[in-house]
This record gives sequence, structure tokens and C-alpha cells, in this order.
Amino acid sequence: MIQPAETIYLDAVLTPNRSLSERGFAIGMAIVAVVFFLTGLLFWSMGAAPILGFFGLDMAAIWLAFRLSFRQQREQTRVVVTARSVRMHHTDARGRKKEAEVPSAFARIELAEPVTHASWLRIEHGRTAFVIGRFLTPDERKSFAVALRKALLAARAERLPA
Repeated sequence: MIQPAETIYLDAVLTPNRSLSERGFAIGMAIVAVVFFLTGLLFWSMGAAPILGFFGLDMAAIWLAFRLSFRQQREQTRVVVTARSVRMHHTDARGRKKEAEVPSAFARIELAEPVTHASWLRIEHGRTAFVIGRFLTPDERKSFAVALRKALLAARAERLPA
């Protein structure tokens, strides 16, 4: 854990972007349900009763897709930079936790330029690399890499004053 006298240069929690809130999801599903039901009744009045069942399957598929998306959005990564170390705590969508600690004096921040969706942000130490922020957009990765590099420079400056 962090000692009280230790200066924290960066304490960031990275989470995936949310496309829709829980309330927005409920409103959207209610609208889809009403539209599907009314359209199904129209087809039922024309003698095509099985259409109601297919609309029900469509509703279930939409609900399942959003639930899976919401589960993926539970992922988060916390990065803490101090003069002594860079600590990473990652919790995946299923709640499994991984932790890693790298001495800040030897940590390197790598991000392939130009930044694309295939460019991973890595914290490297020796031959070991930790990929962080896979769910970030390229612009967010670049911005976070700049902030992480600045924090590392400040942390190193505390360890090795000029």
C-alpha cells in the first residue's frame, strides 16, 4: 500500500466509454417493445400471427446484446505513479483482478506512432510489458501516454534531484 509520506504523481482509473446509461437502456427498450408490439399487432390483424413471436425473439436478442455490452463496461484499470513505483491494478469484466508493480526508475511508456486502434499503450520494464487501456480510443491512449510520461519524469526527478 502507499505510505502516507509518498507523493502520488498520477492516480488514474481507466474505464470503457459508456454508450448508454441504465436509464437510457430502459427507455430505449420500452420504445422498442412498444414499436414491436404495435407492429406485431398490425401483422397479427392481417393473419400473420407468428410475426409476434419473431418480434419477441428480436427483443430478446437486443436485450442480450446490451447486457453483454454492459458487462464488458465493468472493466477498469487503475494506474498509480509514485517516485518508488508504477502500480497497475486491473479488474476485468468478470471481476478477476491482476496487479503489477514496476520500479518507476526503470519503467518505459511505449505507444506505437501513428496511433491507431491496433496501437497498444504499454508500460515496459526489462523484457516485460503490461498493456493497459485496450478499451481506450486512439486519442485517449495518446493523451494518457503523455500524462503518464510526465508523471514518470516528475517521479524520477524526485528520486534523482538535479
